[in-house]
Amino acid sequence: MLHYGRLLYVLWLAWWLYWVISAFGAKTTRRRESSASRLSHVLPLLVGVTLIAWPHLHLGHWMSWQFLPPGPARFGSALVLVAAGLAFTVWARAHLGTNWSGSVSLKEGHELVRSGPYAYVRHPIYTGLLVALLGTAVACGELRALVGLAVVAAAFVRKLRIEERFMRESFPEQYARYSSEVPALIPFARPRRSAPR
Repeated sequence: MLHYGRLLYVLWLAWWLYWVISAFGAKTTRRRESSASRLSHVLPLLVGVTLIAWPHLHLGHWMSWQFLPPGPARFGSALVLVAAGLAFTVWARAHLGTNWSGSVSLKEGHELVRSGPYAYVRHPIYTGLLVALLGTAVACGELRALVGLAVVAAAFVRKLRIEERFMRESFPEQYARYSSEVPALIPFARPRRSAPR
């Protein structure tokens, strides 16, 4: 099954290269979250990704428990999930254009994007990454990867709440309407409006 691992590596590497190259030309940042705020979601994200993707990570017998048996079905499913998830993030990034930023921030002339995947979920990059990381967790097959996925999901929820606060302050009426019409992470789920923060 070594070739499956190589294919997953190639998919993630190609995605990372696209992400780095497409960062050039982004709009100038007008406002950015504080360092403490950034650490509140970046640190758990790093912990979660390490649990999912680090090879031969020994954390005790129960964390190494195989929740799925190895075989072509498992690794084929993993490849499909990773490819679909990363493709969804690329689609979202293309529609976000120069408004994108790695940290929670507002750009000069920031726009509220509702086209493409943003018509289905408010945070499609996180949705796609969760699907791709689920695929990576399936490829790993160990319980630690599921724990890592839960940690990553919590980090994304933390980050999207900060982002939504920024967006509500910049687009009070439009974002309230958008939140009432489009779910945060799961396409076609019933949107649940959260209280202003």
